[in-house]
Amino acid sequence: MKTQQQVSGAFALIDSLKRHGVKHIFGYPGGANLPLYDEIYRAEQAGDLQHILVRHEQGAAHAADGYARATGKVGVCLATSGPGATNLVTGLATAYLDSVPMVAITGQVPRSSLGSDAFQEIDIYGITLPIVKHSYLVRNPADIPRIVAEAFYLANSGRPGPILIDIPKDVGIAKIDYQPVEPGQVKLIGYRPTIKGNPRQIHQALKLIQEAEKPILYVGGGAITSSAHAEIHELAERFQIPVTTTLMGKGAFDENHPLSLGMLGMHGTAYANFAVTECDLLIALGVRFDDRVAGQGNDFAKNAKVIHIDIDPAEVGKTRTPDVPIVGDVRQVLIDLLRHVHELGDSINPEKTQAWCQHLSQLRLEYPLEIPHPEQGISPQEVIVEVSRQAPHAFYTTDVGQHQMWSAQFLKTGPRRWISSGGLGTMGYGIPAAVGAKMALPHEQVICISGDGSFQMNMQELGTIAQYNIGLKAIILNNGWLGMVRQWQHLFYDDRYEATNLEKGSPNFAKLADVYNIRSLNISRREELKGAITELLAYDGPMLLDVRVTRNEDCFPMVAPGHSNDDMMGLKPAIVETNGKALGCPSCGTLNPANHKCCSECGSPLTPNLVLA
Repeated sequence: MKTQQQVSGAFALIDSLKRHGVKHIFGYPGGANLPLYDEIYRAEQAGDLQHILVRHEQGAAHAADGYARATGKVGVCLATSGPGATNLVTGLATAYLDSVPMVAITGQVPRSSLGSDAFQEIDIYGITLPIVKHSYLVRNPADIPRIVAEAFYLANSGRPGPILIDIPKDVGIAKIDYQPVEPGQVKLIGYRPTIKGNPRQIHQALKLIQEAEKPILYVGGGAITSSAHAEIHELAERFQIPVTTTLMGKGAFDENHPLSLGMLGMHGTAYANFAVTECDLLIALGVRFDDRVAGQGNDFAKNAKVIHIDIDPAEVGKTRTPDVPIVGDVRQVLIDLLRHVHELGDSINPEKTQAWCQHLSQLRLEYPLEIPHPEQGISPQEVIVEVSRQAPHAFYTTDVGQHQMWSAQFLKTGPRRWISSGGLGTMGYGIPAAVGAKMALPHEQVICISGDGSFQMNMQELGTIAQYNIGLKAIILNNGWLGMVRQWQHLFYDDRYEATNLEKGSPNFAKLADVYNIRSLNISRREELKGAITELLAYDGPMLLDVRVTRNEDCFPMVAPGHSNDDMMGLKPAIVETNGKALGCPSCGTLNPANHKCCSECGSPLTPNLVLA
């Protein structure tokens, strides 16, 4: 009979992580987690995994989060006890509200010291209970293999989320008879996420889709999680249903497709918001009807019947009571629905929505997104349009604020290529998330778009980027404000700009990057923009571009709190052309002479009677 191997709890942890496919851990060492780091040292020496030393534990959590969003795999972060653990809290909450699969491991004081207020003891298990999917405090080192297997299974099944594993220091040191638990071997009694939808409800949904004349697909982050983009594309094209996405759902449907309406909600496109207000059927896929999209829910799609598909039964009917509720994985439900569609064959009439699609196309022409071209300086929108033109297939991370909303409006991204904090709205997320995405996908272009306020929240992670030569690109839209807060002070508080002006006290970001030996560029004139972005993208290594944009640009359209989606601020119908007037290209914003049929910059067709800038 084979004798079981005697190993430390720390070895059991690291070996279990490797068995679950972990290649990167983002973390910061301390006294309580030193046994774990001793085993990480051995694993790194063997070439089995890589530890990324962040400069703040919040950066570790956001990097693991970005890693997970970019790949769909579980991200892993590691911190010590006390302040190390509490510094993970914002990152855990960010992942929890956006349903991101993550395992956070914290060191803890020895078991004998628990409850004694020992040095750097904190009840991180209790602190994080409301913001994790599940928590573990490991009291028996022999439980580590099972706990790791359960954690990974829980993190990335059903509705994903972060898992906390708190490991006392002596648990990491203790010797155990090691029995590995492989992925797929774990079984949790009572935990059975519903994957397949109810067949009767799927038939009801299909009947409503067939009857609808003004349907809309309303797509959220759950569609990204389930990788349902191919099925959404087929459903939209088969029935000719226009598609709008939430902030978290960006990329689930090709945003260059004629049926795409872009993002809806508080800063969504006018035509998406009008479409939701006027539709007769709302097909909600992996969404939670959050307040930034649906307000209080009373006036949202008030003329429509609602089909709501989501894997979390707690979300179905929470804000809006659906006519057809379907609990299940979005992709699996759509696969089953499309199977019935295929059986119907030619009996489906896609022309039933023709008038509706033509109406929305007209709204798109009448209310395009505006790309200002000021006489002096560069507008923030111009920067995003230009980087999108030059890097259409990049992975984009953002921070939170005006730049995030402009990015959501003007970037056209694919599945998992949009990485942004939605539910919590976490400033300082963008740079560490880009670190995680680039470490996961070293051969992909990863670009962080940030604001001067958000960037300063976690700018110490430039040290991480420099240490590992992480070739991400950062673009700062620098307007000298906490831009979104300034906009609200302007619109709702009679221009009382309290605590939002950042002109004094902000660093020269280009020089700051230089201090870390990271290449940088600083521009403030439009004629510099195209060349600067070309240089940024071509550089083989990390680089930062600080763009001084116009100071007082507001992000429109905007649905004010308490207002319905069709009641938008800053909405300006397109201007009818007069002789000699220049046209703004709807794809890249470049101004063109009125007699041009196509954009001189990107070749997109120009609408002859509209002016966008």
